[in-house]
Amino acid sequence: MTNPNDDGRGWPDPAGDPVDVTPPDARSGAHTPAAPGPGVAGQGAPTATQPLLPTWATPTPTVASSGWGAPAGPDAGAGHPATSAPPPSPYLMPGQVGGPPWAAPDTRSTDAAGRRRRGTGAGMGAVLAVAAVVALVTGLIGGLAGGWLADTARERSVNDPGFALPSPENGATQRAAGTVPSVASGVLPSVVALQVSGSDAEGTGSGFVIEGGYILTNNHVVSLGATGGEIRVVFQDGSQTTGTIVGRDPSYDLAVVKAETGGRRALTLGDSTGVVVGDPVIAVGAPLGLQGTVTTGIVSALNRPVVAGDEEETAFINAIQTDAAINPGNSGGPLVDARGRVIGINSAIARAPGGGAGTAGNIGLGFAIPSNQARRTAEQLVRTGTSAHPVIGVLLDQDYTGEGVRVADAPQGDQQPITPGGPADAAGIRPGDVILAVGSTPVTAPEELIVQVRARAVGDSVTLTVRRDGREQRITVTLAASDG
Repeated sequence: MTNPNDDGRGWPDPAGDPVDVTPPDARSGAHTPAAPGPGVAGQGAPTATQPLLPTWATPTPTVASSGWGAPAGPDAGAGHPATSAPPPSPYLMPGQVGGPPWAAPDTRSTDAAGRRRRGTGAGMGAVLAVAAVVALVTGLIGGLAGGWLADTARERSVNDPGFALPSPENGATQRAAGTVPSVASGVLPSVVALQVSGSDAEGTGSGFVIEGGYILTNNHVVSLGATGGEIRVVFQDGSQTTGTIVGRDPSYDLAVVKAETGGRRALTLGDSTGVVVGDPVIAVGAPLGLQGTVTTGIVSALNRPVVAGDEEETAFINAIQTDAAINPGNSGGPLVDARGRVIGINSAIARAPGGGAGTAGNIGLGFAIPSNQARRTAEQLVRTGTSAHPVIGVLLDQDYTGEGVRVADAPQGDQQPITPGGPADAAGIRPGDVILAVGSTPVTAPEELIVQVRARAVGDSVTLTVRRDGREQRITVTLAASDG
């Protein structure tokens, strides 16, 4: 995973990148035309440069003839009666002016002896010719007039100084309760951007107002300003003030900042145990310094063990996973439900395998600290400046492979496998025992066991499923506070 604020300098970013957790491991379109198939004698198959015409438009072969339609062969000659006609024109129907002679109806009459009346036919031909000319002239005049009128109307519409489109109707800016715009409008004024500078570096992150005018955020967002640095709190309306660190806990990656919030409403911390996979969520913050950014998604997984940081400041998060877009700068900002209640504090994003710190960005895998954990830690930080971490008091075998997590069977330096008088010792856990599950959650790596224990409070009782000498048993352990 990657701190959503990582700027390439490594985790934690000196001022506000979410935690970096490394996950386990044209075609051209050209084509070759098909070869022509068998054709009709005298006709070739169309080529790539030949228009493909309908059958009736295919030119007919030339024949030896003195007149159109005369047969070829020995009987060919002038004045021979037509025995066949060319196919009808695709553009002129029989009887239309301008059609071929064979297409026009015979308008000549005959006398009683069957002889043709030349005068009647000639007169009718003249009438038709005159009608054709009149129709042609009329159509030409009509076309010119229509074009002139259209050009005139077009010119007037472009140049008419009185031309105007209708004014838009007034739109409503209010949205129904529970919609993203409604939730965002209620949350945004309470979300801040944090600009943190240290002696040799600076960065940005997010936070939000909680009770008493305090601001809750991630530890890695403000850690740079913990020793002589400066924290600038920037509100949604652009106003700014200076913040001071009240307390921070690297193990939970949480911190509380005190600032003059100007009476802005505190966001409500919801109950993260009531969250289920598929719930709609909204992430609010300042990714890449873009303050007031709202993204949406769903809860895509729960109880995701996330371990981030380094040897000096390692965070253990039993995280809410979301596909809402979270990027560098979102760290410390709220993840809220459809009622605007904070169910998580955005803290980390996943990084694609092989991606470097400079390539970190949203890939649909973001992680938030559950609100119940944040509430406990924030209360302790405000009251005392520090917070307690629950432990069971065992030393884990880091070299063990297989199902579950194995308790070391021998001392390591000055550390005993079982802390004398600790919770595990009191419950009867022995060196070499294999812990298979915490409650109903299986564990397969040491960090998963630590995350499950840290997700609970000091004084809570937890049931461990333990395998000893090939037999499984359930042992109840009461968690105690760590010494450090």
